[in-house]
Amino acid sequence: MDKLKAFETFAAVAARGSLSAAARAEGVAPAVIGRRLDALEQHLGVKLLVRTTRRLALTPEGTAFLDDCQRILHEVASAESSVSAGGVQASGHLRVTAPAGFGRRHIAPLVPPFHAEHPRLRISLNLSDRIVDLAAEGYDCAVRVGDLPDSSWISIRLADNRRLAVAAPAYLRRRGVPRHPRELARHDCLVLSSDASQSRGWAFRVPRIAHGQDYERPLAGAGVPYAAAGRDPERAASSAGDAGHEVIHLRPGGPLDCSDGQVLHDWCLAGHGIAWRSTWEVEAEIAAGLLVPLLQAYAAPPNGVYALLPHPTRHLPLRVRLWVDYLKGYFGGPGFRGTASDP
Repeated sequence: MDKLKAFETFAAVAARGSLSAAARAEGVAPAVIGRRLDALEQHLGVKLLVRTTRRLALTPEGTAFLDDCQRILHEVASAESSVSAGGVQASGHLRVTAPAGFGRRHIAPLVPPFHAEHPRLRISLNLSDRIVDLAAEGYDCAVRVGDLPDSSWISIRLADNRRLAVAAPAYLRRRGVPRHPRELARHDCLVLSSDASQSRGWAFRVPRIAHGQDYERPLAGAGVPYAAAGRDPERAASSAGDAGHEVIHLRPGGPLDCSDGQVLHDWCLAGHGIAWRSTWEVEAEIAAGLLVPLLQAYAAPPNGVYALLPHPTRHLPLRVRLWVDYLKGYFGGPGFRGTASDP
């Protein structure tokens, strides 16, 4: 039995959740994976996995052994890299996922030059607005934009990302310019449908209201009020800058919604309503006069662009550490402008 290969196979099956997924990633038949696991369990004299036709689960012994396997594999990879071309030559399969629009604009262009620096790598880039389970689906790194949900993943903040409301001049001539976030209730807002990637809503920094007042009540004569996603006092206290203001998250309504952010962008350019977009998506159209930024006096502090990792940074393979460093270099330089200038 090749112990190292058996360890790699066990770790891959545990990460991907099935023999067939691990076999596809390696390009072998599932029976090959099964034989390696059988040989490893026989060698150790314990059951590592409980396998049925529908599911796969780690036994208590398997859970403990997985931690040791990952540590050993990491140390082997580090030992190999330390004697390979000065320790900077990465190899293996790097699997990265990112949101579709952001990934097309900012991640996909980084892949070819990164590969040119590390030609022994194979790189797979998945662009999807679906929230990917890194460990279960075998990804090394996810790039995420916006507020992060609570997660066991390791997050590394790469850059700021500011969002703002925008509309085409034709729409504003027809419907008027909102002067306060409450006035969005009177407008056609172009929103992500509920099955799209999670969002806390449109964020604004507003004067803190007195106890008992209803901020969500529309102005006199307004239409159906928008739904409020709630306030975040803890974040407001740390990011709004003074006790007289708070950051609120609103969910405006409108006659049109879509699960694809690019479609909302196109509808906004065509004058069909107000959209909530990141600065990197609309700065060129704003500069060209095709879109107008709105409610800048109520701009909220930026959220972030993050690299998410399924394992602690001290256990990262060399290929992942180099990729994260490459991302830091790009997002920390002039290639990315995630925040707008002060209004």
